[in-house]
Amino acid sequence: MGESAKHEDFPEILEVHHIQDYLGISKNQAYNLVNSGNFHVIRVGRLLRIPKKSFFDWVYGKQIDEQQG
Repeated sequence: MGESAKHEDFPEILEVHHIQDYLGISKNQAYNLVNSGNFHVIRVGRLLRIPKKSFFDWVYGKQIDEQQG
């Protein structure tokens, strides 16, 4: 999709490859970012899923604390 894609074009639940494609980073960098704790991640066994709102709030600079408050 690339960074030119709008966040509305993404599914409600993202996979790591969506983040990789959107940010134009390597697979390892994407996994490191997803595991960094900067945004909410859903773990189902070995699968990692990221709520679109959580990821894009992080992209646009909204803090995790604001979401929980």
